Amino acid sequence: MWQQAIEDALRVTKRNITRFGDRFPHVSTGDEHYTLNDNTEWTAGFWSGILWLCSEYSEDPVYREQALSTVRSFRRRMDQKIIFDHHDIGFMYSLSSKAQWIIERDEGARQLTLEAADMLMKRWREGPGLIQAWGREGDAVNGGRIIIDCLLNLPLLLWAHEQTGNDAYRRVAELHALKSRRFLVRGDDSSYHTFYFDPMTGDAIRGGTHQGYRDGSTWTRGQAWGIYGFALISRYLKSPEMLETAKRLGRYFVAHLPEDGVAYWDFDVPVEPGTKRDSSASAIAACGLLEIAAQLETDDPERLFFQEAGEAAVRALAEHYSTHGNEQAEGLLEHGAYSARSGDSPDDYTIWGDYYYLEALMRLERGIPGYWYERPVL
Repeated sequence: MWQQAIEDALRVTKRNITRFGDRFPHVSTGDEHYTLNDNTEWTAGFWSGILWLCSEYSEDPVYREQALSTVRSFRRRMDQKIIFDHHDIGFMYSLSSKAQWIIERDEGARQLTLEAADMLMKRWREGPGLIQAWGREGDAVNGGRIIIDCLLNLPLLLWAHEQTGNDAYRRVAELHALKSRRFLVRGDDSSYHTFYFDPMTGDAIRGGTHQGYRDGSTWTRGQAWGIYGFALISRYLKSPEMLETAKRLGRYFVAHLPEDGVAYWDFDVPVEPGTKRDSSASAIAACGLLEIAAQLETDDPERLFFQEAGEAAVRALAEHYSTHGNEQAEGLLEHGAYSARSGDSPDDYTIWGDYYYLEALMRLERGIPGYWYERPVL
C-alpha cells in the first residue's frame, strides 16, 4: 500500500511541476485547483519538501531540478526579506534549503538555512521569554503570544546549534519549548492553540484559539503540531520529559478519533452531517506518532502502540482520503481544513497536508524521516 501511494504522489507531483511553474501552492478553494503565489506564504516550504521527497524516492531528475529552483526562490526571499513577520521560518527553510543540505551537502544551502535560523532568532523576546508568533515587536495584541505551531519551527534552531556550536540557538529553543509545555498542554493531555502573556513581564494571561472551535476546545491540527513538535524536540534535547509530553498528546489524539480514523477539525466541535474533517491534522499526527515510535526501544511496550497508531492513520488517509484514481487532482489528500472556523478553505487541499502524508509514507516505505533533523552521513 505504501509503495502504491508514493507512486500516486509522484505522478501528481510531476503533473503539478508543469501546472505550477515557478509558483507555490497554498490551499485549494472549493475546486481541484491550488491557489498559487510567488513564494509569499508561510506554506511555500511544503511544496519544496514534496519535491525533495520525490527526488529521494525517484531517479527522475525532474523532481530535483524543480526542488533546486524552489531553493533559489527561497534565497531571493531571504535577500528581499519578503514577509518575515511571523515565526514560520522553520517551515519554509527546513524543507527547502535544509533539505538540500541534508541530501546533497551543499554549502550554500547550509549557509542559507543558518541565515533563516538567525531570522527566527530575531523573534525571540527576552522580557516574556518567548518567540513571538505573529506581528512585529510591540504588537498590542500579539506581542506576548505563542502558538503551538511554533514547535515545528524550533528544530531549525536546534539544528543550527548542532551546526555551529552556538548555545544561543539551543537556549531559545529550549526555553520556548518549556514554556509551551507548561502553558499549552492541559492537564487532560489536550492542548490550547495559543496562549497570551504580558509582553513586558511574561505573566500568564490566558489560553485561547485562533482556528479552533472555541478557546477551551482542542483544535486537532494544533494537537498534531504538539505531538510531532515535542517528539522532534525530544530527539534534539534527549529529553524524556519532552518525549513523554509528545506521548501524552498522541494518546489523546488517538483516543478521540472517529470510527474511520481521520480527525474532525476540532475534537470538541459538535459532530453532525456536514461537520468538516481535517485530513492534514491526521497526516501531521501520523508523522509524530511514527517519530515517537522511532525513539522508543524495541522492547518498550508502548513502541508497538505508537507505530501501529501511525500506520493506521496513514492507512485511513490512503484508503479513504487520498486522490487515488483522480487524474485531475492537484492535491494528494482531500478534506483538509485551513480554517474551518472562519470558512477559509474548510474542506480542500492543503499543501502541508500533502507534505506530511508523503513524509509519513516515506517513513514507512523507505525509512526516510523528512528534513527536520540531520541524518547520519554514511
